[in-house]
Amino acid sequence: MTTYLIRSSAAKLRTLIGFLSLLVAISLSLTSVAQAGNKRTHVDKSKKVAVVQGKRIAVSGKTLKRRGTIQKVVVASKPSYGQLAGLHTGSDDLNLKSSVALIVDQETSEVLFSKNDKAILPIASLTKLMTGLVVSEANLPLDEMITVSQEDVDTERGSSSRLHVGSVLSRGELLHLALMSSENRAAHALARTYPGGMTVFTSLMNAKAKVLGMKDTRYVEPTGLSSSNQSSARDLVKLVNVAHGHPLLRELTTSHSYQLEVGKRTLQYNNTNRLVKNPSWDIGLQKTGYISEAGQCLVMQAKVAGRKLIMVFLDSAGKLSRIGDAERVRQWVESATGVAEGAPN
Repeated sequence: MTTYLIRSSAAKLRTLIGFLSLLVAISLSLTSVAQAGNKRTHVDKSKKVAVVQGKRIAVSGKTLKRRGTIQKVVVASKPSYGQLAGLHTGSDDLNLKSSVALIVDQETSEVLFSKNDKAILPIASLTKLMTGLVVSEANLPLDEMITVSQEDVDTERGSSSRLHVGSVLSRGELLHLALMSSENRAAHALARTYPGGMTVFTSLMNAKAKVLGMKDTRYVEPTGLSSSNQSSARDLVKLVNVAHGHPLLRELTTSHSYQLEVGKRTLQYNNTNRLVKNPSWDIGLQKTGYISEAGQCLVMQAKVAGRKLIMVFLDSAGKLSRIGDAERVRQWVESATGVAEGAPN
């Protein structure tokens, strides 16, 4: 009887040990799978990208429950209007990465190069060039203080800003930030506080476009966050030409950087166009822009090989490729006129 009890207890103990070992094995297996998954996919919520097997991919921010696990939905970046229209499928002699380009001699109006220049596309923050033109021509006091309000916060795309609600800046400071650093709250505050408010300001933007003969252009707001702000390269050449005639706009758009005191904070801003700091470029006016529907955009007035040129690049594939396109055009013009690259113009 005693022997039987000992054998029975030993059997129960072996069974218990076996069960516990099974639990430990399952736990280790689940941990290993989770760690492997974490190595393959990491989501950076602040930048809305995922790192999948070493590659950074845009993510939708949504989750999907599949086979008992929660997985991040990984999606490609939203295609631009130009991509949807098939404008990127064609090639050109300069191998530009922008689907739309137009290079015009400012003094003679001669078209040196064109590519899909009639296409009407979203123009993103190129919009702010018209915003600056309307403000500049109104001759409003640049030292008038304006408070950034909740109305100036971007509800279109949820973009961030270092200009907190309640920040107080002069109209001149807001204009500087809007044109140099493409500050959305600055541009919105300029329009909101314009005599008559936002509705009047937007109407003036469209009225000015009509006066300039910009038949393909439409504005619905002053920042460029809306994809409904649209234009063509031909129209933008006209805008750049007129804006270049304003010394204030030339100064602010080509400013390298700007530091200002906002409350107890010191804010440092830089130009969104790296070419303004490049000594081999002589840029008289410029503006960059980007939203997903518009792609990367750039307009400039620059002196190249002794010629004053207006350059328009829309729907470029990347932030650096619009700069690369400008460099390709400059080299092409210099080569055609026999001017060595980097030589004084």
